[in-house]
Amino acid sequence: MVNCCGLITANKDPVPLKSIEVELEVRDHVATVVSTLNYENKEDKPLEAVFVFPLPGDAAVCHFSAQIGQTQIVAEVKEKQKAREEYDDALSSGQQAFLLEESEQSPDIFSLSVGSLPPGESASIRLDYVTELAVQADDGLRFCLPAVLNPRYQPLGSGGSGGVQVTSVPASLVPYSLSFSARVSSPRPISKVESSCSLDPLQYLNSEQTQATIKLAAGHKFDRDVELLIYYKDAHQPTAVVEAGQASAELGSLMGDPVVMVSLYPEFPQSVMSSVASCGEFVFLLDRSGSMDCPINNSKQQETRISSARDTLLLLLKSLPMGCYFNIYSFGSSYEHIFPKSVEYSQQTMEEALKKVGEMGANLGGTEILSPLQHIYSQSCIPSQPRQLFVFTDGEVGNTKQVLDLVKKNSGSHRCFSFGIGEGSSSALINGLAKEGGGHAQFITGTDRMQPKVMQSLRFALQPAVVDISVTWDLPKGVSVTVLSPPITALFQGQRSLIYAQLTGQSPKAAEGCVTVKYSLAGHPSQNQLRFSLKPAEDTGSTVHRLGARTLIRSLEMEERERRGQPDGGLKEKVVQLSVQSGVSSSFTAFIAVNKADGEAIQGPLVRRNIPIAWMGVPPMKGGRRSCVLDL
Repeated sequence: MVNCCGLITANKDPVPLKSIEVELEVRDHVATVVSTLNYENKEDKPLEAVFVFPLPGDAAVCHFSAQIGQTQIVAEVKEKQKAREEYDDALSSGQQAFLLEESEQSPDIFSLSVGSLPPGESASIRLDYVTELAVQADDGLRFCLPAVLNPRYQPLGSGGSGGVQVTSVPASLVPYSLSFSARVSSPRPISKVESSCSLDPLQYLNSEQTQATIKLAAGHKFDRDVELLIYYKDAHQPTAVVEAGQASAELGSLMGDPVVMVSLYPEFPQSVMSSVASCGEFVFLLDRSGSMDCPINNSKQQETRISSARDTLLLLLKSLPMGCYFNIYSFGSSYEHIFPKSVEYSQQTMEEALKKVGEMGANLGGTEILSPLQHIYSQSCIPSQPRQLFVFTDGEVGNTKQVLDLVKKNSGSHRCFSFGIGEGSSSALINGLAKEGGGHAQFITGTDRMQPKVMQSLRFALQPAVVDISVTWDLPKGVSVTVLSPPITALFQGQRSLIYAQLTGQSPKAAEGCVTVKYSLAGHPSQNQLRFSLKPAEDTGSTVHRLGARTLIRSLEMEERERRGQPDGGLKEKVVQLSVQSGVSSSFTAFIAVNKADGEAIQGPLVRRNIPIAWMGVPPMKGGRRSCVLDL
């Protein structure tokens, strides 16, 4: 069980993290986030501070630097073991060092080690990342800055937590403050910006209302997620952004060539959409681990995650088409099912299921999600009833990559729709389940937007599966394309699909390119096409390149895991090379910064301090245990 007593120094002083400043820049549907963490060592001994924190699972960390007094150190990306050795060597020789690394278990958890901070010294650490913004059911783009860290459950027999131990405290006692501001720009007018937190009024920067700024109202306690919902007019227009390569990078390399990001919103023929399927096998998998008894968020309404998950599932059950098949599994340290195998949906079976779901509580122990998934995949599919898997969880698992690998392995037999329940649910797990399972992800953090999200996922599940998807490019002579994104495996009406591609060669001025997505839907061949200018956009920096690199890195990492124990063709080396070249984090690399200006060794032992983070209180587990790897 995680120790829920706050960490204090021997003198009962606050821990050394003093404040967090976050600046968000949103360009259309891509966000750049600059976070500054300010530390101060008030102890009389040199200090090593460790802070574990989450980022969006698909974020690309692309800058890490530290300011100590007048000295600034910019970190480099290096192979992870080399970075750790360099960090340890620096500390042993009395130098200040900073190490930022991704968890080996889940790509949305990072640990930051602030090493050898002398007594009375302050340090300011800057971390930049870029990420895509997910489209909500009401067409809003969602940005979330997580604040609530929930303990990750490590499955029994997995050989330890595989991460840094961190002490947690009640959210009300977090001793550091947050300032947050955002700038939004888009080719289309900005309709509004909403938040679960109090905001100052939206300030438009031009008459076209295509640029605006927003910030948190004064007095915000960083005790709950900061969620922004951004709405544009004509949000479903397909777009393409070409970003120029870096002048300092080698031509022909990923960072030296232009990269295009294509955003497609497929429009299906109305004749096909009018014949939406009323069949399918719907398998629901409900998390009943002890953590699901926690509040869904940190508001005064003490609704629990399990009650929200039950409400979401009950709404889905009442909305299924007659004649389909369904079953409901629930899991914790063990798993249960309502029916031995999927049954036909009727008034009688629905009422039986509704009654049993209404009685379900968060009383099954830990979060062992692999076993029920393996059992579900072992069941034979019902002919002419395509399987649709719906997963409801707060995402507190420590073996995220293992779970996603299993879902991808079985993606040919089903589609997976995931629901992250409550603030702090793992974006890497929830988004990854949907991505690898060809489905759609939703986050339920309150009751206000639950119904449209649930019904959107059900509409997607009832759409016929799109097959024979292909992407073709028509580019000027002398320009070739290398697609960085994995093949598209799922298309839904109104859901965005992003494609990143490297463009090699010289194109004439005013040249155009064209990308065409062809597919078959319910036996009807169809296509969507987008023409775009090859002229690079202005002022995009390297955002598109880094997101493209991150996409390719994730694909290579998964392929390396699939081939583990077999010749992998140097996949790990390719990931390390791409990570170092692009400056984007990976599971095989880390950011390392060493202040070599300090020549004098620090006297005395180095005291390790784990920085406490907000924790919403998890009841003791039955039949399981808790690790101390934490997430927001």
